[in-house]
Amino acid sequence: MRILDSYILKRFLYNFFSSFLILMFIFIFQTIWLFIDDLAGKGLDIIIIGKFLFYLLPNLTEKVLPLTVLLSSILTFGTFAENYEFAAMKASGISLQRAMLPLVILMIILGGVAFYFANSVIPASEQKIYNLRRNIATVKPAAAVVEGVFSDVEGYNIKVDEKYGDNDRYLSDVVIHRKTNLEKNNTVIKATGGELKSQEGSGIIQLVLSDGHYYEEITPKSGSGKDNSPFAKANFETYTINIEVPDNVQDLEEERNVRTDKMKNVARLNKDIDSLKENNVKVVTAFSKNITNRMGAFLPLTKPDSLPAQKTFKKSSDTALINAKYRKKLLKKKDTTPVENLMDLYQEYQQIQIMSTAKNSVSNILNSVLGKKEEIQRRYKIYNMHILSLHKKFALALSCIILFFVGAPLGAIIRKGGLGLPMVIAIVLFLTYYFIGVFAGNYAKEGNIHPILGAWLSTLIMLPLGVYLTKRATADRGLMDFGHGIEKVKEFFRGFRKKNKVIAS
Repeated sequence: MRILDSYILKRFLYNFFSSFLILMFIFIFQTIWLFIDDLAGKGLDIIIIGKFLFYLLPNLTEKVLPLTVLLSSILTFGTFAENYEFAAMKASGISLQRAMLPLVILMIILGGVAFYFANSVIPASEQKIYNLRRNIATVKPAAAVVEGVFSDVEGYNIKVDEKYGDNDRYLSDVVIHRKTNLEKNNTVIKATGGELKSQEGSGIIQLVLSDGHYYEEITPKSGSGKDNSPFAKANFETYTINIEVPDNVQDLEEERNVRTDKMKNVARLNKDIDSLKENNVKVVTAFSKNITNRMGAFLPLTKPDSLPAQKTFKKSSDTALINAKYRKKLLKKKDTTPVENLMDLYQEYQQIQIMSTAKNSVSNILNSVLGKKEEIQRRYKIYNMHILSLHKKFALALSCIILFFVGAPLGAIIRKGGLGLPMVIAIVLFLTYYFIGVFAGNYAKEGNIHPILGAWLSTLIMLPLGVYLTKRATADRGLMDFGHGIEKVKEFFRGFRKKNKVIAS
């Protein structure tokens, strides 16, 4: 058995590493194609481009590894079945599960390595990419701006139609949206031309605009001025914007550079998830109390009187006598007919004042709720992304094991080796797994489904498929037992004919 286990491991590892290198090569070229606009023609040397691609390899490994496990398992066991090696194993009393045992142990080890990779290497690579892009933006500011689309550059959304000149420093038809603290674009700047200036070692990008217009929507401090929609407008011949870029950090592992969920490990994610949840609850609770107080709704009940019972009784009896005398006077002076509309108790000018005040109050409250809604949605999106990133690290490790149990029995069933049919089946299954994960992740970020379900959905869908294929391969059955179904249909029609014959006779 040691010889057989060694033989199976060698065949699988050969297919695994060869498939991994081929797929990684394909994904690297696909990445270069995606980032060709950001890298080509920016005056970047080959070393910086090489570092950028090298730091992207861990992210590609996260996608390549599950596909490699699936493809290599189909290739290995498909070749065994095609060359009748499985038939020889079964003739010797070796089952499919026993043949898969050394590879199962290998997959468990690979799952642990994948988890360590997702927990340590990928966050570090994301941090390296973040700092490298900031350094590139400082030395080569044109690299941070892409033609024809809005590029996010340190609080500014910048769009240019064309870049030209040395290192693409000159810009034409510039449109800039400046963000506020609430991520709103209240300021718009348009210019016919511009120039990007920066110096190596400086933390400032200077954008000099020429012949343009400046528009700014002014937010009034009081709620009564919101209907006036004030704004500022100015024309300029030259306008300079200083864009501050984070300092070039030599120690790329410094904690203050950790910003997004992808740059954090499990311990940091767990800590930040708790703090984000607590902060979100505080923000929602404070805003709810604020709106409740402004509306005057759900006022607390008055506390019971703490005076002794005799004094309280005397006080309440005196108050009742006073109220009774007051009611008698009102009955003598006023009509006691019931009023259907409460507003009829007031004069016309008072009704107008009441309605105007109520309308303004409701309008202000609705504006406050709509404005706070965007902030709360953004907060909970960040919270969901942290939960999603946390569980994706564990899902990646388990997906290697589950996809092996999909690929290995599938290869034994189709009985085909090589890079033809196994490659097609592996790609179809992986695309199904990948796109389910992408859609589930997007739904989870927006809060449509729970983030834990979004991280595990694609893996959970592949789990019953792996169990089904393993059972069929163990029983030496085909992928779909059409013959058994056809026989059932034939038996049904035979019984139906016999019944007709008995009735006819």
